[in-house]
Amino acid sequence: MRRRRHEEHENHERWLVSYADFITLLFAFFVVMYSISSVNEGKYKVLSDTMEGAFNQPQRSMEPIQIGEEIPRGLSRSDAPGTAGTDAAAAETAAADPLQEITAAMEAAFGELIAAGDLELRGNELWIEIELNSSLLFPSGDALPLDAGFNLIEKIAGILAPYQNPIHVEGFTDNVPIGSRLYPTNWELSAARAASVVRMLGIGGVNPEQMAAVGYGEFRPVADNTTEAGRRANRRVVLLISRHLDTRHEAFRGGEDASMDGSVDGSVDGSVDGMRAARSESGTAPAQ
Repeated sequence: MRRRRHEEHENHERWLVSYADFITLLFAFFVVMYSISSVNEGKYKVLSDTMEGAFNQPQRSMEPIQIGEEIPRGLSRSDAPGTAGTDAAAAETAAADPLQEITAAMEAAFGELIAAGDLELRGNELWIEIELNSSLLFPSGDALPLDAGFNLIEKIAGILAPYQNPIHVEGFTDNVPIGSRLYPTNWELSAARAASVVRMLGIGGVNPEQMAAVGYGEFRPVADNTTEAGRRANRRVVLLISRHLDTRHEAFRGGEDASMDGSVDGSVDGSVDGMRAARSESGTAPAQ
């Protein structure tokens, strides 16, 4: 019996294999393109800088680099021209002394009062004194300041406020009894005037922690109380400005045994006599 030939059917779906390979390759291509487009810029910059530094290094030399001007042999560094400006600057800085600056500012601001004798400046390398006649600040027999007195202390406070030097305010009177209800004796009047000046200085911007007030009454005269001119000279307020607190303590140490010797002091231990003795030894005229 004759075998029948099997009829082969033509495969019309063979193209799917090629199409699948093409799609796979196209997908791989876009994956590669995406990965190239998302390069880490930071790492790329580091790599770029490293490569640039490796291939563009400047020419190196073993010669030492000179810094500053060369000092000729036989000339010390202190004599070198470049050090002259440094030494001058150091000297200028050392010359910026607070007490000298305060004195200069007071002289510039109150030249007329100084010329008239109503304001006196004294001092040395450790402290300065600013002495004011009470008539500039207060009415007779009172510790409430005049308007002119308040303005005067306000100007002084503007000069002293930038500095941290200790300030000791002293009040003095003449020997004429007062006997008022507010001020039974000159003790109370002199202490109240000193405290009033301290309060005005604080209002003007001076740190209260660096100030103290003391009243001496009539017991530290600088002139004869038998004349009107002498009594006027004895009615005064004195501001003592020390270089720093340690200097002030050293000056006070000599008078610690004379506590409250003829003074009414609200915040100082009564040893102001030690400062006065030290001022006398240093040649500064004490305000007694």
